[in-house]
Amino acid sequence: MRATLRLGGHGDNGVSTGQGTLGRGCVNGVPGTGGNRGRPCGGTVPPPIPVPAAWQRPYLNIFKHFRVEEWKRSAREGDVAALTDARLKGTVYRIRGSIPASNYLQLPRTGTQSLGLAGRYLYLLFRPMPRKHFVVHLDVATQENQVVRISFSTLFKEFKSTATWLQFPFLCGAAEGSLGDGAARRDLMGAAPADVRWTCLVLDLPSILSLYLSRRYSHLKSVKLCSNLLVKNLCTSDLVFDPGVTFSEARRADLACRGVAPMPREMAFPVPRGQKWHDLYDYIRFPSEGSKLSYDSIQKICPGPAAGGQVSKDPQPVTLTKAVRDRLSLIHQITSPKAMPRRRPVITRSIPEVHLTAPGSPAAVPSGDQELEKTQRPHSAGDIGQSAAVGDGGIHVYAHQRSERTIRATHTGSEERLLPDPILKLRMIIGFGGCSTKWALWTRNNAAVVYPCHAVIVTLQIQTGEQRFFIGHTDKVSALAFNGNSTLLASAQAGPLSVVRLWDFPTGTCLSVFKTHVCSLLSLSFSYSGAVLCGVGKDGHGKTLVVVWNAAQVTRGGEVAVLAKAHTDVDIQALKIAFFDDTRMVSCGRDNIRLWRVRSGALRSCPINLGEYHSLEFTDLAFEEGHAAEREPEDRMLFVCSKSGHVLEVDYKNVCVRTVRRLLPAESRGCQRQDKAGPGIAINSISFSSTFCATGSEDGYLRLWPLDFSAVVLEAEHEAPVSSVCISPDSRKVLCTTAAGNVGYLDIQSQGYNTLMRSHEDSVLAFSVEGIWKQMATVSQDNTIRVWDLASMQQLYDFTAADEMPCAVAFHPTQRVLACGFDSGMVRTFSLAASNLLVEHKQHRTVITGLTFSPDGNFMFSCCLQGTLALYSCMAQKSHVLRVLGNVVARDAGSGPDALVVSGDSRLLAFVGPSKYVVTVMEACSLDELLRVDISILDLNSTALDSAVRVCFASAPRGELLVSTSSNKILVLDAKTGRLVREVSPVHKLSCSSLALSKDGRYLLTAGDKVIKVWDYRMRFAVNFQVYIGHSEPVRQVAFTPDQRHVISVGDAIFLWDFLALPAERSPRAEAPSSESALLPGAEGSSEKLKDASETPRQTVPLPLLSSPPCLDVSSVHQAGCQSIFSESDKEEEAGLPGSSRMVANGDKDASVRVVESVRSEELLVVRPKVGRESSRSPGESANAAGPELFPGTASHRDCFLLSVAEPRKETKSPKSQCSVRPDSYRHFTPRFKASVLPQNLLSPPAGSEVLKLKGVIGYNGNGRGNMVWNPDTGFFAYTCGCVIVVEDLHSGSQNHWLGHTEEISTLALSHDAQVLASASGRRSGDSHCQIRIWNVQDGVCTASLFHHETQVQAMAFSRDDRFLVTLGDYSDQTIALWNTYTYKLISSTCISEPVHDVAFSPFSHRDLACVGKGAMMFWLLEQQGADVNLKVHRVPAPDVLGPVELTSLCYGDDGLLYSGTNSGQICVWDTETNCCFMTWEADEGEIGVLVCGRDRLVSGSNTKRIRLWAVAAVQELRLKGADARSSSVLLEHEITLDGTIVSAAFDDSLEMGIVGTTAGTLWYINWTESTSIRLISGHKNKVTEVCFSPDETHCATCGEDGSVRIWSLGSMELVVQFQVLNQSCQCLAWKPHPVVAWGAESQHVVAGYSDGTIRIFSISRTEMELKMHPHAVALTAIAYSTDGEMILSGGKDGLVVVSSPRTGMTIHILAEHKGSPITVLQCTRKQYWDFGVEGGELWLATSSDRRVSVWASDWLKDKCELLDWLSFPAPAGPEGLGSLPPSLAAFCPWEPGTLVYVGFGMQKEALFYSLRKKQVVEKISLPYFATSLSLSPAAHFMAVGFSEQLLRLLRCPSSEAQDYAGHDDTVHLCRFAPSGRRLLTASHSAVLLWELTAS
Repeated sequence: MRATLRLGGHGDNGVSTGQGTLGRGCVNGVPGTGGNRGRPCGGTVPPPIPVPAAWQRPYLNIFKHFRVEEWKRSAREGDVAALTDARLKGTVYRIRGSIPASNYLQLPRTGTQSLGLAGRYLYLLFRPMPRKHFVVHLDVATQENQVVRISFSTLFKEFKSTATWLQFPFLCGAAEGSLGDGAARRDLMGAAPADVRWTCLVLDLPSILSLYLSRRYSHLKSVKLCSNLLVKNLCTSDLVFDPGVTFSEARRADLACRGVAPMPREMAFPVPRGQKWHDLYDYIRFPSEGSKLSYDSIQKICPGPAAGGQVSKDPQPVTLTKAVRDRLSLIHQITSPKAMPRRRPVITRSIPEVHLTAPGSPAAVPSGDQELEKTQRPHSAGDIGQSAAVGDGGIHVYAHQRSERTIRATHTGSEERLLPDPILKLRMIIGFGGCSTKWALWTRNNAAVVYPCHAVIVTLQIQTGEQRFFIGHTDKVSALAFNGNSTLLASAQAGPLSVVRLWDFPTGTCLSVFKTHVCSLLSLSFSYSGAVLCGVGKDGHGKTLVVVWNAAQVTRGGEVAVLAKAHTDVDIQALKIAFFDDTRMVSCGRDNIRLWRVRSGALRSCPINLGEYHSLEFTDLAFEEGHAAEREPEDRMLFVCSKSGHVLEVDYKNVCVRTVRRLLPAESRGCQRQDKAGPGIAINSISFSSTFCATGSEDGYLRLWPLDFSAVVLEAEHEAPVSSVCISPDSRKVLCTTAAGNVGYLDIQSQGYNTLMRSHEDSVLAFSVEGIWKQMATVSQDNTIRVWDLASMQQLYDFTAADEMPCAVAFHPTQRVLACGFDSGMVRTFSLAASNLLVEHKQHRTVITGLTFSPDGNFMFSCCLQGTLALYSCMAQKSHVLRVLGNVVARDAGSGPDALVVSGDSRLLAFVGPSKYVVTVMEACSLDELLRVDISILDLNSTALDSAVRVCFASAPRGELLVSTSSNKILVLDAKTGRLVREVSPVHKLSCSSLALSKDGRYLLTAGDKVIKVWDYRMRFAVNFQVYIGHSEPVRQVAFTPDQRHVISVGDAIFLWDFLALPAERSPRAEAPSSESALLPGAEGSSEKLKDASETPRQTVPLPLLSSPPCLDVSSVHQAGCQSIFSESDKEEEAGLPGSSRMVANGDKDASVRVVESVRSEELLVVRPKVGRESSRSPGESANAAGPELFPGTASHRDCFLLSVAEPRKETKSPKSQCSVRPDSYRHFTPRFKASVLPQNLLSPPAGSEVLKLKGVIGYNGNGRGNMVWNPDTGFFAYTCGCVIVVEDLHSGSQNHWLGHTEEISTLALSHDAQVLASASGRRSGDSHCQIRIWNVQDGVCTASLFHHETQVQAMAFSRDDRFLVTLGDYSDQTIALWNTYTYKLISSTCISEPVHDVAFSPFSHRDLACVGKGAMMFWLLEQQGADVNLKVHRVPAPDVLGPVELTSLCYGDDGLLYSGTNSGQICVWDTETNCCFMTWEADEGEIGVLVCGRDRLVSGSNTKRIRLWAVAAVQELRLKGADARSSSVLLEHEITLDGTIVSAAFDDSLEMGIVGTTAGTLWYINWTESTSIRLISGHKNKVTEVCFSPDETHCATCGEDGSVRIWSLGSMELVVQFQVLNQSCQCLAWKPHPVVAWGAESQHVVAGYSDGTIRIFSISRTEMELKMHPHAVALTAIAYSTDGEMILSGGKDGLVVVSSPRTGMTIHILAEHKGSPITVLQCTRKQYWDFGVEGGELWLATSSDRRVSVWASDWLKDKCELLDWLSFPAPAGPEGLGSLPPSLAAFCPWEPGTLVYVGFGMQKEALFYSLRKKQVVEKISLPYFATSLSLSPAAHFMAVGFSEQLLRLLRCPSSEAQDYAGHDDTVHLCRFAPSGRRLLTASHSAVLLWELTAS
């Protein structure tokens, strides 16, 4: 018996079996589906197929036979219409509508009729509507007269099964080989794609019923086709129709003998001459022929019919279809890279035949390979003998083997999954009951007891304490019963789908699972023989139901059948089968005792006349034990007990009450009559042996009585009522259970009581484990805190809180101190040594959601539901408060036991907050904020904001932070920089409730949806996790024990698992990314150092910690949209309290306590100016000047205020609401996070002497907002890429580049006369404000630089007359600034108490402007009188009908109209004369972030990737109706879907044409008149990983983390071809060099290496992939061609270098000299054959990240490869101030043969020239920083070096003359010279820059 229950495969279907494993062998049963109705057994034999009537042969055209067009024998509902399809040249039926249940076509007309079609195959000819969902229902009848519904739909996310319903997901466009591939299936699930094809779906109905339900098919009863789809026809037949075979071909191949026929003409799709059917349409057969396994989705598996299709003896080359070529060349949709399975290297010993095939080819896979794919488990990409993974963008390479044995030899299953399997073994469960505490049984040998613990049945050995488990129930167990000799165990499951399981008790095997048809089964009783089982429960109407089952055949493989059942109105509390007769039962309940008997299939009962005792509440009954030979078997006494203390002795044979006794407590015990006074003992349970009786009562006593009840023989008192008693078979022990969840037994001989199990009475909320004393503490909803011994799992302590519920608990790591948080907000610490309370902390007022100690024991942290975070010092045993912060922990993220986590080195604290979208990292000792990561922006493709749920630190060397999110992902972040390292998705069906990482960082635990998963943290396998079930409620917390030998999970009970993983082997030194000092550079001043390194702006000024006596420091970070006001009184301002400069400067001398209270205001908007920095006023005067001047308006406009500024002035910080929570809007700009900093100094070349000139920029920054401008009148067109403004001529394609910004540009604004451009970028390191630059469009000269906003500029706009410029700060800045465009001086600055997203000036008045924010529109009026400026604002809330929304975008329309978009997809129309909204309409499903209006048309763009054109001519007329206006007159004229979220747009005045930018890094030209969209500018969305030139320098190639390889024309800077591999990251590439023979277009190739270890070779001229190899088990990091192009050298992350042949795909060499350290560089160069004393005409080097370089000489034709030199460069032990080590890079020096250049982390920042002949360093060139990229010019003596300081340096050698160049906004991680040396490519994140050398 295995104590674990593990689910294999890719999904979490929750199916469980009796033996504890799913995925191997047969499923014994599925709860709720009947026996053997889950996944089918491997050897299922289909039952006999019914023979259809003659009129149904050879096929039946259903639509024709039932005359669907007449609608007499069929029914339609909703939008169903008959159309003529031009392509199919016939009538089709269109079914569409948003609700499938209301739009359908049904056959037959009513549900009472039946089609009666007995054909085996159902053919459905249909086409799903693009981007829509559809549903199809088929009702089929079985030979058991049961109706089963078979449904398939794109709406279904997973396969579901019940006894009467099968639900299959339908996957549109599934590629070959994708079946079972979880990642591929997730990509294909959902609505139909735009290019979905007409499909012939063949359903084998008998096989479906046989495989999934073990039923025999009878006939098809009805069909219901629901929206949205087009249907041509339906057909049934016993024949397999092959649509790709003609009648003549069928006759020649004699396919009829195999049951295969050509498709009948009236059912066939038309195929034009010269084309093939499979190239035009899809054919899906389900289940596929010969399959012994069930698939959990319907999708395209093989290109043609599996049965009787064409059998290919030899693989044949197949030409790519145009659809595949198109999909390969220019992929519009860019997907993020996903982690893929990795395999160890496969060394090919023989050369296979390689053929390129495409989906849709009927001869793609030979039949032998098809059979192999069906019978083997799914493998990772690259397995020989089967198709590649779907990640190849639809192109697959098959290497067909001749020998079947060879094929199977390559499937190394042990490397495909996480080992050992299982990795967890259930050791012990602390818990009892769940549904009821009355069920506990003795085994026949008296050695063990059996009891339920929620969904698990536990067998506990009373001597050893060992537990054995029966796992299979999916809900709580409500009843148990043994047969007479304890060989059969029956268990009932509570819940609406109540089932009963019968177990073979000695082996633990589940023999049968069957439904009870009872909603809640309360009692079970087995007959002594085990042949009859009886149960009592309630039916769906609440009536009592008694059911009797025949279980006689179950031990011989038979089924359980219902013998009889009966409804009754009487109450039944207990029912037992008479041990002397299987057909007789006895029951008791309130007011009744009844005898039951089964006779002739009927269950009948008769009551016993109770006389004066008829009103008693009877609770339990027991038969007299023993038997005398002279008495008949039924001559028995029956004892029935009651709540009043009465025990009735019933004569069973004569059906009468013989004796009545009343048992009284204390002094009145004994045999008492009814006339005795006083209350009796409320007896809950009674049990009899042959010599004595045991009772359990409500007063907590277990009592032993003689059979005459004359006196109490023995008793045991409990703290809670006794629920049940049971005398052991040997009559020596009495088992007892209590309502408090305790199980124990009384030993009669020793008169001792032994407690077997104590448990919580309610759900366990959290636990904590300490490793010194091996103890565990738990808190529960039963208001108790319990401490357990980990070795014995016995309870040591029990603390009870009467009026409070403990909700968080934590052990001190070194002291015997326990901390507990309560729902009242109290935090208490207890001393376990003294068993007393140490201290109470009252810093919180609501439920404690997080409580933890730092691992070193110095600090304790707590947080509550209000978002307050507290820091305590625990140096002494009594802790005290150090600091309290308000509103920093998320209120809306939900509570959990691990809401606060501390890193292993006790230096960092992480949590979710201030909102659920943000994860914050603080310095643990001071609570100084170090890092914020916005989770919601990490997936730009998502239309919904992702939020964080749980966080967890990885082990210290890794420096990683794990975040589980609401979208079922786990994000692995760099804890120092916040960079996304990788993600795992999906983790659970529901959100992950807890996660924990092992100390060695090898294994990850997650909990969610009632299951536990164990993951390989490095994700190295095809299946990286194992799933374990057993909990019946959500798992609240899961964690490793301190010794890493066990795992504990809590929820409904406490589960202790053995962790079976082998101990970690000593890993290579190079695997550690960095030392601890690299993560946090020292304890002193560490917060400042880390802040500077990450460049994260601090949101509040940190106040110094106050020493003894401790004072409370309460800070507050306000939630988004709270409209809170920081207000200080006049006295506070005069005293210099927080808010004045003096307070900040002298904060450490002021012992005052800073308490900031938030003031909520629903209507009020406080507007205040900022204080002038250059003012000479005193601090007190400045504070007074900063006070708001409030001018209340009228009653109807009470929130209209006036701001008066006497003179233009710049300003400093003023008190304002620090609303640092990112709003729920994608429109709000968030800069891409980067860890690079600006250089200290720059060696800029003198004007006119620049060697490098920026020639072109590849890319558009899709992360910007409004960062593209176009003026249709002048043709001026500009956009941003990183920190560069690209001005492009749309006619010639030539570019000009405006440099000056050093950070990412967020937005642009163009004046109305197109003469001035404003650009804004973030704050540079060291600056206090971000930068706005003003450019003269004519000459591209920057005329002014403006500094005002503190963080980012969200939007900018020029006034109608271009006199004013308004700039809008982001959610952290919250200021609006107004500038004079003549002088560019600040006119006015206003601080707003809520984030604002967009701003616009009125096109009709320079005095009016508007901006949008959280739930409101703000109308501003500019008034100027002389030098004074008055600015009025009127805030108008959004209409109530919209609910709580963000207004995200706006634009002015016709005179008096203003349009605004919301984050929920509505567009509001405002009347600017009355400042009111008079009309709204639903314009999109997602957030509208862009609006452009022109004349009577409106363009909207949203995060659903759509732009829509609206006709709004009627809106002006509707304005007169005011609030009565309806949106029906607004018409949607056109819609175009692009490749990403819309972030910028510019159109001409008529909105006929324009340019639109998306988050995918693409700019599109849109022409509404011609309905066209043309890609103008494109680039990589994610980081570029490699760049290279073509040998002739006409093109260049780039690859990126988005999985794409892109070829660009250097003349036009346009994308020529793109090769896309889905779900992979392309890490490196190389262009094939000039061959020895003449250079031709056909020989241009690019090789690329991917993150899954594969190598793909692409032909540029043919735009196709020619070969795919899989030589590496891990991600590739470097790749290069040999100098003659005949070999490919590739290096991996594990340090292996592989030499492969691009012609054959063979692996020639595997070199392991660098093993353990990633390869960073591979480079080849020519040499003289005997040069250096070794053979070979080629010299090549390999560099690894451990600062080692190997140099090799090779002669590939002679298979020679010899190590020439091995270099190792020294480095200091601990790098200081570096977040990560710079790469090790080396290159051959072109102008010094036999010399190589090395840069990397070392003792000095320098470039080293090493001579291979002299074996020494011959030259050193000093560098300002450590290099991140290196390239040497093959022509002139130039060396290009890139740095993480955003700097590119060009060095002239050997003089070391240097020139520095700006233009990058991040680390320059790539630089590559062209072969001629005249051009240079550099890359910084996703931007690629092309430079030209102007001088040599």
